[in-house]
Amino acid sequence: QVQLVESGGGEVQPGGSLRLSCAASGSASGITAMTWYRRAPGKEREEVAGITSGGSTNYADSVKGRFAISRDNAKNTVYLQMNSLKPEDTAVYYCGVGVFDGDYTEWFWGQGTQVTVSS
Repeated sequence: QVQLVESGGGEVQPGGSLRLSCAASGSASGITAMTWYRRAPGKEREEVAGITSGGSTNYADSVKGRFAISRDNAKNTVYLQMNSLKPEDTAVYYCGVGVFDGDYTEWFWGQGTQVTVSS
């Protein structure tokens, strides 16, 4: 089992920045990909950004150029730097990690952290 603890959410004005962190503990030695999703009220869950074990990244079109995902493998931690935040970025953000056990990859999810962008 892998436990994920997220931090860094909060309320910020439009144009502001936040940095989310997600630290994995437990049986985290087989972590491969790491990702951030978000769910806004009344909307479908959306993958915001992902990063592979090799460091390749992908972003939703809605956040390209504003958000940056990174990881610290020594700390089993994934980050999401969010700049130029907009009200439409308001959502609960969830981190996820894939753990490969030699046969298949199992995904684990954090509890979510609220991000509110409002003036």
